[in-house]
Amino acid sequence: MFSQPSAHHRVVLAGALRHASYEVLPFRSTEDKVLAHVPLDVPLTVTATEAKGIEATVELAVRLSKNGYHAAPHLPARLIRDRAELDDVAARLVESGIERIFAIGGDAAEPAGEFADAESLLLALSEAGHSFRSVGIAGYPEGHGKLPDTVIDDALHAKAGRAHEIITQLCFNPDSTIGWARRLRAEGIHTPIRVGVPGSINRQKLIRVSAGLGLGQSARFLAKQSTMLWRFFLPSGYRPDKLITALADQMGRPDNELAGFHLFTFNDLAGTERWRQQWLARLS
Repeated sequence: MFSQPSAHHRVVLAGALRHASYEVLPFRSTEDKVLAHVPLDVPLTVTATEAKGIEATVELAVRLSKNGYHAAPHLPARLIRDRAELDDVAARLVESGIERIFAIGGDAAEPAGEFADAESLLLALSEAGHSFRSVGIAGYPEGHGKLPDTVIDDALHAKAGRAHEIITQLCFNPDSTIGWARRLRAEGIHTPIRVGVPGSINRQKLIRVSAGLGLGQSARFLAKQSTMLWRFFLPSGYRPDKLITALADQMGRPDNELAGFHLFTFNDLAGTERWRQQWLARLS
């Protein structure tokens, strides 16, 4: 059953879902699934995994771009060796017409080279004259898990001036996300925020996805998503309906910069798009 949004924010919710972005994983079948199920006007981000390295991410983003999608590859600082490799990646993206990137530190235990965090990677891109129309950075409404909150906050303040949007990590508590967004606004950060929301998927899908990430990456992935896992064992399963309605109610208000949704699809693109279209039909 759909939860019922109030008349006050039906239009806001419809707009947020209509302009939602999707996150996909660089697996062998991803391109075919995107072509089969995702409209061209849905912006995409392509994650990077430690097991596959940056190359799989860049290759998929390039192929999707050639098919007419607005694809933004994740550029994890800790997987990029040096400025020469960064220059090569940036040149390939520009040559392919890619105008969006998503800069993150990455989860690798040790940096592959000189970039330890997203801030140093963004600085290197700027110094080399590489410019993209849209640069995304990560936000953590409930903290990082491995890094102190003060470190995360300082890093966000340092990066926000180089970014065009903030995409949050998964957070199932709308009050936490809303409170965090209000605090950023009060601290002078006016960068638009896309809230990371899981698509409508089941636990079997999550388990299959984690298996495809490789053993070490899978363990880290499942640990980070522990709050998600138990929800899939509820009798009714998990749907993001209540989460999106609560968040949409705060979008466009002057005390925060909440601007839209970023759907973590876990490559269940058919299910995610079907769920989104059902909501849009109900709100029309």
